[in-house]
Amino acid sequence: MLQPYACHPEASRGRLHAENMSTFRSPFQRDRDRIIHSSAFRRLKHKTQVFVEHEGDYYRTRLTHTIEVAQVARTIAGAMGLNTDLAEAVALAHDLGHPPFGHTGEDALAALMAPFGGFDHNAQAIRIVTRLEKHYAGFDGLNLTWETLEGIAKHNGPVIGAGGGSHTVPDRASLPYALAEFDAEWDLELTTNASAEAQVAAVADDVAYNHHDLHDGLRAGLFTEADLMELPTIGPCFAEVDRLHPGLDPMRRRHEALRRVFGVMVEDVIAVAQNRLESLQPQSVDDIRAMDGPIIRFSKPLYQNLKAIKGFLFTRMYRAPSVVVERRRVTAMVNALFPLFLDEPDLLPEDWQPEVVRAQAIGRTELARVVLDYVAGMTDRFAIQEYHRLIGPEA
Repeated sequence: MLQPYACHPEASRGRLHAENMSTFRSPFQRDRDRIIHSSAFRRLKHKTQVFVEHEGDYYRTRLTHTIEVAQVARTIAGAMGLNTDLAEAVALAHDLGHPPFGHTGEDALAALMAPFGGFDHNAQAIRIVTRLEKHYAGFDGLNLTWETLEGIAKHNGPVIGAGGGSHTVPDRASLPYALAEFDAEWDLELTTNASAEAQVAAVADDVAYNHHDLHDGLRAGLFTEADLMELPTIGPCFAEVDRLHPGLDPMRRRHEALRRVFGVMVEDVIAVAQNRLESLQPQSVDDIRAMDGPIIRFSKPLYQNLKAIKGFLFTRMYRAPSVVVERRRVTAMVNALFPLFLDEPDLLPEDWQPEVVRAQAIGRTELARVVLDYVAGMTDRFAIQEYHRLIGPEA
């Protein structure tokens, strides 16, 4: 039974292009399935999470990360009486707009695109699911429901607002062009919160990467379990495992402790949300959207603990010397490939040439956006391959 503040599929605002209802699937189940079957979703298999895709088979990629986020989102949404299908759909789509080489690639493309309207991976995800996927006879994109599109655009909070965080711009004129174009066609109400289901997907993202980055950093040898013992939340979880299972094999000890960290985060989110919902008594999803801040979030004590953990990961993992060296290498690749394609767009594949011709008739900004779509869609391995093919194997 869905709560009154959940997104009920029969009350969906529908799709931009009208379609008949599916016989066997709800609108949000259909969205989820279209995302899974998209080309952009398959490419996540070979895109970086932290480590470049070829560095090891055990490290998370964007695809394995996305699957973990979707699992967490279903768990939290189900416990709270929310629509698990919508939470899962938003979770599965939340990273579709990431370019090769993770946040390093995003930073490089944002700088390169600064003269042409900028780059933001959430906005690019909207562009992918509304325009760049071209498999259906009746429309470009996946023709997702309004609720799923809203969740992709706003799962981190309102996009337009005063004094917001890194995902917020002050006014509509400051929106990333990829989001502004679609929002002008179908208003996503970018000044409000997203649904509770989309907020669940955002918190599930935090839970998943806080958990698996610890796993991956340990496996990479960037830090040890002894280093983690001094951290809040993590240290007590290791201590509990040592008390319950003294002398446990090191790999089992690691897994047992980190799965407890995982459980602490999930249980905290559910408890905080249930308390806030009981206090605020929202009666509809629009009540959730109108609230002053998210309904789904960590408690203040755990949030502070997670800040300490993220600070540790930033220093010891995201900016570890070996990772910094790789960041420089892949930044150089993006910085070489983008201007090459912009100056010589005939190097783009044949099936991209109609878009190139259309863009050239409009101007250099439009051409840059086509080149961006191509480069941002690359996997790590394809970007490396193209760099060596076009620029030089010794570089």
